[in-house]
Amino acid sequence: MNSQLADSPFLLACRRRPVPRTPVWYMRQAGRSLPEYRKVRAGTAMLDACATPDLVVEITMQPVLRYGVDAAIFFSDIVVPLRAIGVDLDIKPGVGPVVADPIRDAAGVATLRPLEPDDVPYVSEAVASLVKELDRVPLIGFAGAPFTLASYLIEGGPSKNHDHTKAMMYGAPELWHALMDRLTTITLGFLRIQAEAGAAALQLFDSWVGAVEPDDYRTFVLPYTSRIFAGLADLDVPRIHFGVGTGELLGLLGEAGADVVGVDWRVPLDEAALRVGAGKALQGNLDPAVLLAPWEVVQERAAKVLERGRVAEGHVFNLGHGVLPGTDPDQLARLTEFVQSY
Repeated sequence: MNSQLADSPFLLACRRRPVPRTPVWYMRQAGRSLPEYRKVRAGTAMLDACATPDLVVEITMQPVLRYGVDAAIFFSDIVVPLRAIGVDLDIKPGVGPVVADPIRDAAGVATLRPLEPDDVPYVSEAVASLVKELDRVPLIGFAGAPFTLASYLIEGGPSKNHDHTKAMMYGAPELWHALMDRLTTITLGFLRIQAEAGAAALQLFDSWVGAVEPDDYRTFVLPYTSRIFAGLADLDVPRIHFGVGTGELLGLLGEAGADVVGVDWRVPLDEAALRVGAGKALQGNLDPAVLLAPWEVVQERAAKVLERGRVAEGHVFNLGHGVLPGTDPDQLARLTEFVQSY
């Protein structure tokens, strides 16, 4: 552990060590809920912003300066490594990532090459600058997990039912495994680049994997997430695994090899601790929509999360998914102070 970060409550909780207080950060803490973010992003496309180190540093720092959270998360997007290796895609406002030529055959899979550090020099540069700027606040690097990336590539964009994705998974398993194998190599490469530039922890986001039932997760997803976490083990940084709608998969998420399992708002943390099993810290899990209610409600719900989190071997307070765009930053400021002084 970086000696400057040795007493970081966030890193201590991730490693299931005693903490002076419960650490807190928020998924999507740097983003549309902040007026300073909207100002600095005005007129700049999302993927252009992700490739501009000065902007990445400024946006990553914004919530740290405003809220005093216990960790920063690198400002980027899960499709950045795909764009970097030549996939024709863009992030459409109000829609999400849209892929020009969805990948549904072996020829499409063959176009996905491994990610090299030279493909994303702006990532290494921004991470290195942030580590200096953040000083005693750890930086979390992140990537999208293979299943979620596969879904975007196969569907061509966001999908409610993941029809084409599951059709490939069930109907063309060899093709599915070939695709997941390549995406695993890309994801692992992207995470290692961030850690080697100085990121103090790494989070794997599997936003859509809640669409898969446990047996299918074990067959079609688990081997790849396990390979990613095993491939990061030598870096000695905490590894966090988060998915949405994964209540039925929490045991398997625990099995995949991360140090911390993120829990969405649907499962209370004391129940999640039982499902995940021993030897893991938990992260979560206030419903982001609660922040749209009056402060008294936020405080009561946050206290409940903190109490239930005591059951876990380590607890990092977070939301059960990202900060909603309509959230009042003052609510997050009060919530941060409340958690840190609880």
